[in-house]
Amino acid sequence: MKVAVLGFGTVGAGIYEMLSHAEGLEQGPVLVRPGKDDAPFKRTSIEAVLAEPGVEAVAEAMGGIEPAFSYAMAAIKAGKHFVTSNKALVAAKGIELAAAARDMGVGFLFSAACGGGVPFLHNLSLAVESDMIVSLGGILNGTTNYMLDAMQRRKLSYGEALKDAQKLGYAEADPSADVSGLDALRKIVLGSAVAYGVLPTEGLYNEGIENITAEDVSRIQARGLTCRLMAKCGPVPGGKVYAYVEPVLLKASAAECSVLDNYNMARYEGKCSGPMVFMGQGAGRWPTASAVLRDLSCILKDKFFMLRADCRRGSADNEACRHSYYVRLPGSLTGCFEVKSYSETDGQTELVTKPMSVKAMHEMAARLRAEGAKMFFAAFED
Repeated sequence: MKVAVLGFGTVGAGIYEMLSHAEGLEQGPVLVRPGKDDAPFKRTSIEAVLAEPGVEAVAEAMGGIEPAFSYAMAAIKAGKHFVTSNKALVAAKGIELAAAARDMGVGFLFSAACGGGVPFLHNLSLAVESDMIVSLGGILNGTTNYMLDAMQRRKLSYGEALKDAQKLGYAEADPSADVSGLDALRKIVLGSAVAYGVLPTEGLYNEGIENITAEDVSRIQARGLTCRLMAKCGPVPGGKVYAYVEPVLLKASAAECSVLDNYNMARYEGKCSGPMVFMGQGAGRWPTASAVLRDLSCILKDKFFMLRADCRRGSADNEACRHSYYVRLPGSLTGCFEVKSYSETDGQTELVTKPMSVKAMHEMAARLRAEGAKMFFAAFED
């Protein structure tokens, strides 16, 4: 099967190279920006790529929603299978792309969009065919895991950890999608769509790591705990799901504490299979490219879809998810929470709340920050 590649950056170049020795697959044309067509296999228009004789599939590694969505639709309507590593595209337009692909009788797969080379979505899509998924989630962003690990094991400040991650290529020049938790949220949304047929677009909450300081890390470690940024999702009555991202404080015995550097740990629990855990590098040229080729190989074996035909957009309901939180905030705001315990030093309070909902915690934090408060919070693992 000849495969065209859209984009020739880090991941696109990796896909193209791996196609040269992949069984059953061969290199097709590559879409590049105007002025970058410095090799015979490069093209500067989607029309030229799709018109190339023998092209049966398209692998997209451009990123963003447009023009990726327009190109994806053009490829599918031209009768080409479509595979992508673009989580933003699938989170925004995955239902439309899956419907168009079913209409045209071609495949639409995206396991590389969550976890890079970690075969989380791939195995999840197989598991739902025979089992009920009780919950899913985990550490789904390598950049933030690297930064938290560096702050905790190497005692770096937030700024030092971010610069280190950027120097190593783990963080972008603009790291906001990673450190805000948005990247992990997009991934858990895709997991929800695969596991439950619900792609939540409302009621979502994501708290990242932008507000953690070296002092917070010291206080957390003094409690014998480790902080990790975690995404969580599961079903709730009424055809909805819970879905959110937030820092979580874990005891040393938790498996997530052993996830170091830029690694991911994704998991799901099946009603019959029990917990399944997948660990590996969640980004980078070769891990992500390998996942794209895994999807292309699935298409060769007539596995065309990860989303079921009735997958729909829906709302997340995080009201029933409750736990205690660790909160650092100005002492004058202590009364905003029902607390189990607290201590105050130099005008800053460190407190533990009574159990409260994810919705209430995230909305309270948003309100206090809008009023100028500087604060950090993290959930205690149940």
